[in-house]
Amino acid sequence: MEIKEKLGAIEAVLFAGGEPVEICRLSEAAGVDSGNIPSMINLLNERYDDYGSGICIKKLDSSYQMCTREKYAPQIRTALERKKDTPLSPAALEVLTIIAYNQPVSKGFIENVRGVDSSTVVNNLAEKGLIEEAGRLDVPGKPVIYRTTAVFLRSFGMSSLSELPPLTKFRSSEQLEFESY
Repeated sequence: MEIKEKLGAIEAVLFAGGEPVEICRLSEAAGVDSGNIPSMINLLNERYDDYGSGICIKKLDSSYQMCTREKYAPQIRTALERKKDTPLSPAALEVLTIIAYNQPVSKGFIENVRGVDSSTVVNNLAEKGLIEEAGRLDVPGKPVIYRTTAVFLRSFGMSSLSELPPLTKFRSSEQLEFESY
């Protein structure tokens, strides 16, 4: 298979998959060494850039996914007649943060950190595809544990969890002080 065909194979797999595809699967499908996949993805992205394409390929951890370019989001919404996605509530952002920095975690862990029932928030985040079940803990009751997804990474513009900003630690004397007026 020549390079054009191998690029075409990678492109076809990513398009047909609709989900992130791991590098090893792309390598196997195109018949190329996995170390060559990043440069081949770059070639495809350069081709898309040269033609002003509405698509691109994004790296998500050890996978790649074909995506639409962010600048075309309004046209996509119009064409697909989608209602504007509702923004995440502060509670949802808090739960998502707890999961992202501590994953995999159970609802019990999340509720211990937050101090309130978080079942509805966790279920809503799972429905949006931002988190997913990652198995069960090997303790009595076998609670479900959760982790973030590739949708989470893509939604927040990250390639991997290593891009999460560091958490800042406060000493009790440095906690927020309220000014009196």
